Amino acid sequence: MLYVCATPIGNLEDVTLRLLRVLQEVDVVCAEDTRHTRKLLSAHGIRAKLVSLHEHNEFERAPSIVAAMKSGSTVALVSDAGMPGVSDPGHLLIEQTIAADLPLTVLPGANAALTALLVSGLPSERFFFQGFLPKKKKARREILEELRSLRAVLIFYEAPHRLVLLLEELRESLGDRYCVVARELTKKFETVYRGVLSEQIDWHRGEERGEYVILTAGASDAEDIPAVMDVRELVVAEIVGGLSKKEAVKAVAKRLSVPRNQVYKETLDLEPRSSCE
Repeated sequence: MLYVCATPIGNLEDVTLRLLRVLQEVDVVCAEDTRHTRKLLSAHGIRAKLVSLHEHNEFERAPSIVAAMKSGSTVALVSDAGMPGVSDPGHLLIEQTIAADLPLTVLPGANAALTALLVSGLPSERFFFQGFLPKKKKARREILEELRSLRAVLIFYEAPHRLVLLLEELRESLGDRYCVVARELTKKFETVYRGVLSEQIDWHRGEERGEYVILTAGASDAEDIPAVMDVRELVVAEIVGGLSKKEAVKAVAKRLSVPRNQVYKETLDLEPRSSCE
């Protein structure tokens, strides 16, 4: 049996009772970094056999873990934070477990992308999770070109020393869109930065600490739509079309994939519908 286990993304208290029980009961815990996982186990008084399973050894080690499960062993798969296999090692073991017709279940829990999406204030109806972009510049540009016209919030992961480079690439490929950068989620110094990409670049120059999730607004009907006058004109058009100001703000925010309060602030001086008719 393979248990795919989500672990806390920062705060060790973000752990489920089911996860603690499973970690106590399994024969082996496969961990991305055994030292990191041991801290989680120690915090909850759990003693378990740890085996490393990371991006550099998963190909060689996965078959022996599958063989152990065929012999009756129960295995828990964890990454350093969040869900294994999602921008983390683990997919190959999951794939081989299924191919071997062995039972598998997932223990849900913390996830940095979804946590960041909710704290961002961006519309959550449609989103696209990219995670880490490839390291090669050409491959990165090709993916960003594919994402440029996607009408959904875009979610990226990036290491601190490459954060500004990513923000610059996003501005170059997507335009100066509204962007949210979430840093150190669930930890003591959790910080959320909200602004357009050019502002984010200035704010983060020289900053090389922390774990980051980057979210950008999705594509809109016009590339220059974030301009103040464009937002105002769209809201006025909705009001003239019969919506109340509140309804118009909500409709425009959804259309542009930006927070409602951003649209509201740009239209504070607009009169309600009755005055515009």
